[in-house]
Amino acid sequence: MSVSLGEILAFIRERNSSVEFFAGDFDLSVQVSNISSDSRFLPEKTLFCCIKGEKSDGHDYAKFAQDNGAVAIFAERKLDGLKIPQIIVNSVRDFLGETGALIYDFPASKLLMVGVTGTNGKTTTTYITRSILQAAGIRTGLLGTIIESDGVNEIDADRTTPESSIVQRQLAAMVKNSCGACVMETSSHGLYFGRLKGIAYDVPIFTNLYPEHLDFHVTMENYFAAKKLLFTNYSKPDFLGTANFDSEYGRRLLQEFPGKLRGFGLSEAADSRAFDYETRLDGTKLKIATKGFNTLELDSPLVGDFNIMNTLCAVTAMRGRVDDAAIIDGVRKVPQVPGRLERIDLPNGAKCFVDFAHTPSALETVLRTITNLAGNSRGKLISVFGHGGGRYQQNRPELGKAASKFADEIIITNDNARDEIPMEIAKMIESGVTKPHEIILNREEAVTHALGKLGANDILVITGKGPEKFITLEKGRKIPYNDSECVKAWCSK
Repeated sequence: MSVSLGEILAFIRERNSSVEFFAGDFDLSVQVSNISSDSRFLPEKTLFCCIKGEKSDGHDYAKFAQDNGAVAIFAERKLDGLKIPQIIVNSVRDFLGETGALIYDFPASKLLMVGVTGTNGKTTTTYITRSILQAAGIRTGLLGTIIESDGVNEIDADRTTPESSIVQRQLAAMVKNSCGACVMETSSHGLYFGRLKGIAYDVPIFTNLYPEHLDFHVTMENYFAAKKLLFTNYSKPDFLGTANFDSEYGRRLLQEFPGKLRGFGLSEAADSRAFDYETRLDGTKLKIATKGFNTLELDSPLVGDFNIMNTLCAVTAMRGRVDDAAIIDGVRKVPQVPGRLERIDLPNGAKCFVDFAHTPSALETVLRTITNLAGNSRGKLISVFGHGGGRYQQNRPELGKAASKFADEIIITNDNARDEIPMEIAKMIESGVTKPHEIILNREEAVTHALGKLGANDILVITGKGPEKFITLEKGRKIPYNDSECVKAWCSK
């Protein structure tokens, strides 16, 4: 698939009459097959887009992109010294997604598009939803925090919602690989910055909302407004999605979009509710009653009360789109989600759980869940965690308080400190801790130290990084590290 510069120019002019075009020695017949904002990634016939980021400006790389094979430049000002055509608009990002959709022949329109937003539960909900769709015989792509799958190939994800040009290219790959659906996590940043332009979702999903990213959004209302964009700006007029009835913000969405959202929850007033549920260390049994449908009896390998809600959310979204047999099979076969209450059994009988929980509410939920599942048989519970630099600092003492409610011992360590001083982050966390604790900033040392303290019935809970494979330090410097791999390496010694 390719389009001409003339078609691209006309497409943009329909949306912005002030666009400028500088052709140089070329004309409007130049063909474009790809779009990219990364000058290092320029497949054949690529339109290079100059994006202004927090740390760099794509305009500075336009000459490199030209020399690297770009056939045209999409920029916010005319650039001297270039020999290839330039399309100039006020904001490249405003047109990046839609232009990408044009170039790749509107791939989202050829897929059942499922978008999941919320603070907690997005990743697991996408895994369950994809498992259900695939049990129904629908090859399904996945874009999220952990992996990016085009239905055939999987790679580690760089961030929850990629730049819109990348999203469009990934959707095109899904169509090429005969996918019938795509399930995506949609972050508040991705929604706010327009990375989902060019997509109209069939099934928008809202999980919940808790304080997070308030260093950027400042207030919960701003944070909610960003999440709500999934429903107001990025969904089809006839969408049918789902929202958490047990959440104040979910009920607000249900009231604002009557008939377009099913409410899920534990409340009998919800459109779809879970009941008679039992969660154990080896899985969960539950029943789901959805208005207008038969009651389902489900077995899931996932554990914890929050996975009851994640399962309920995904099932509610898929009811009526696939048959009940596919839902039952998909829930039963859902794979373990890396870093989401991931269990590792230790040689001496102790247990370790690795989880991505990085907010006070999520940490408290994980620790409460494990405490309840273990019952009276467990020994001591050790909690190891830190907090990311450049993130909402008010959460740090609250993390200490949350861990102190359930842990017998706490080890405060480094997370992704980025450009903050790790010890200063640790001291902020320590101010909320009321249980015996240590500060060991080297995360590998902190984890192995905790492992060495475990007896046969003890439990170690490592939170904050989940499936991440690097620790990010100052100026973006990364060092390889993964919590699960660290634990498994210790076990093999």
